[in-house]
Amino acid sequence: MWSNKKPKLSAAQTLALGFALIIVTGALLLTLPISSKNGQPIGFLDALFTATSATCVTGLVVFDTYLQFTLFGQIVILTLIQIGGLGFMTFAILFSMVLRKRIGLRERAFLMEAVSADRLSGVVRLARRVLLGTLVVEGTGAVLLSLRFCPMLGFGRGIWYGIFHAVSAFCNAGFDLFGYQAPYQSLVGFESDPLVLLTIAGLIIVGGIGFVVWEDVAVHRLDLRRYTLHTKVVLFTTAFLLAGSTALFYILEAEASFAGMSVPQRLLAAFFQAVTPRTAGFNAVDLTQLSESGALLTMLLMLVGASPGSTGGGMKLTTVAVMVMAVSAHLRRRSDVDLFSRRVEPETVRKAFCNALFYVGLMLAASFVILAVQSELLMKDVFFECISAIGTVGLSTGITRDLVPLSKVLVLLLMYAGRVGSVTVFIAVSRKKTGKLRNPVEHVIIG
Repeated sequence: MWSNKKPKLSAAQTLALGFALIIVTGALLLTLPISSKNGQPIGFLDALFTATSATCVTGLVVFDTYLQFTLFGQIVILTLIQIGGLGFMTFAILFSMVLRKRIGLRERAFLMEAVSADRLSGVVRLARRVLLGTLVVEGTGAVLLSLRFCPMLGFGRGIWYGIFHAVSAFCNAGFDLFGYQAPYQSLVGFESDPLVLLTIAGLIIVGGIGFVVWEDVAVHRLDLRRYTLHTKVVLFTTAFLLAGSTALFYILEAEASFAGMSVPQRLLAAFFQAVTPRTAGFNAVDLTQLSESGALLTMLLMLVGASPGSTGGGMKLTTVAVMVMAVSAHLRRRSDVDLFSRRVEPETVRKAFCNALFYVGLMLAASFVILAVQSELLMKDVFFECISAIGTVGLSTGITRDLVPLSKVLVLLLMYAGRVGSVTVFIAVSRKKTGKLRNPVEHVIIG
């Protein structure tokens, strides 16, 4: 007997499908002649690539955003960045509140998944704070950036540049409009400008620590003892990575990409280079001039990414922190994985390793196929591109424009998996087994 009930989508499936629909809609808008400055529609694959990069807040581009797209096209891209950064479910809740519609348990569950909240209660209040906080932070960033851009570009254009780059930075997207200076310029030319670089870096950091951390800090202020374990891990790991990688870039790039800079300029450039690989995608120095060790450090930071439930992507800070402590516990022959005097659940440890394996596996598989299809590309450049894609970073050595259609599709899929979450994508397309029988246990030798 056939059932007339329609199968309900899970939160993971809704999240994955919602992002896909937004990407396709954005791609169709970008193919319109009104979106291109030359009046000629771009190909659907290139439009899909651009829309995916914007919605997944990555920043990899096949066209220079300023040179290719009209104001209409730029607004489409910025809208995709904002929706992708905050999550479409956050905007759905906003419209529900504006229309005074009741927000049911199912919608709250979807929102909880979208912002990586750990409980259902208070999730709508969290969404309100996210929207208000975003408005305040992006608005402040836009004002600060406009102070620099208005004298350079005129009042109207300077305001637009301030808004565009504030949103792009807060959402960790990396799209820029400085192609009028030189194609694919990014922030090269502002490497000695503290106002621009520190404002962009501040927006990236605030957007990348995660909405749940915002909530915890807003409630408990500076009472560090009352922070949740998640907040403590995110804040400590963020500070450690920023301080450590700033020092390393300062040393490693002294005779490479930072050559000729004064000590204050080199310190500013090192700090910005430590911030931007964490899913942001802006660059203030020529990436092709990075030393080999600096390029490797950049790739490692890109793979780590931002915090869960943030505007950024990547493997996530907490994933790396849990794996490091799990390895440490194993080497010390301890059965428990402890962080800040709290025991981490075994399921969390297993999820962390599974998540990391998915990310690295997808990156390696895509790199292998791209190298097989385009043997003329350097392996280092392909690895850099694929890590940048799945980490939703957007930094590139310049090979994006040289990719053939199959390679573009693979990079596109990496960006999608990196933003939605590779494990989420897998769960969304896989079928859940309901059997309760468990197989017998047998020993496997490891190491």
